[in-house]
Amino acid sequence: MNLLTNLINGIGLGSVYAIIALGYTMVYGIAKMLNFAHGDVIMVGAYMCFCATTYLNLPVPAAILIAMVVCTVLGVLIEGLAYKPLRRAGSLAVLITAIGVSYFLQNMALLIWGSAPKTFTSVVPFGAVSLFGGELIISWETIITVLANIVIMIGLALFTKMSRTGKAMRAVSEDKDAAELMGINVNKTISITFAIGSALAAIAGVLLCSSYPVLMPTTGSMPGIKAFTAAVFGGIGSIPGAMLGGLLLGIIEIFAKSYISTQLSDAIVFGVLIVVLLVKPTGLLGKKIAEKV
Repeated sequence: MNLLTNLINGIGLGSVYAIIALGYTMVYGIAKMLNFAHGDVIMVGAYMCFCATTYLNLPVPAAILIAMVVCTVLGVLIEGLAYKPLRRAGSLAVLITAIGVSYFLQNMALLIWGSAPKTFTSVVPFGAVSLFGGELIISWETIITVLANIVIMIGLALFTKMSRTGKAMRAVSEDKDAAELMGINVNKTISITFAIGSALAAIAGVLLCSSYPVLMPTTGSMPGIKAFTAAVFGGIGSIPGAMLGGLLLGIIEIFAKSYISTQLSDAIVFGVLIVVLLVKPTGLLGKKIAEKV
């Protein structure tokens, strides 16, 4: 039964990583850039929800909506002010800018909310589900997180395949210049991608802090790095790959903590990533793209 408990906890944690990884993989797949500030958008979303429920006494749905709106606007601003001027720049310039934006958000949070950890109240008002005479206990935070991951995954898949904007995103991901020649507004499409990814980051931040109720300016740093690892693990640029990578990463982390060592769990997670990339450099579901030279 302990094995099953760890598996369920791993799927719950992996679902959070998967939601965050979807933001990474969408931005990379369409804009071909790595937004390392994405983890700090998670932190901002969690703080917005915390402030809405604690200081404004708003109901949970309204607090989550506010967090999503704020993060959506923040994502569009980050893209427009920091990344848009670097559209034709090299990857190193974009990487350095992303790190700068990440530290900027962390320090702004430090100035506004201080360094003292906040206790985040779970947005899930239920306790836990007890099965098999109490031998297996599943928290409602885990259930809601897994369900949210499934709904978001299906919604994104339908959006990219059936909507006009989704088709524009796929066209831009294939070839920006050709898409622009066909009348697609590339800048607008990339901004929409950042908006969607940032809204998902807000949801991930709320779910993460509901399960692990400590909120501070660096809350999103390690989950952001692990979610990026999950995106690479599954095949960055692939939406199903982000989900698969996130789930596997969460399961590996929980099992490593339970059966090997809590101190070595992160090293084991990144070690598995290295092994996978040595065997399959494009990730589990990534596709090899031939480049003309």
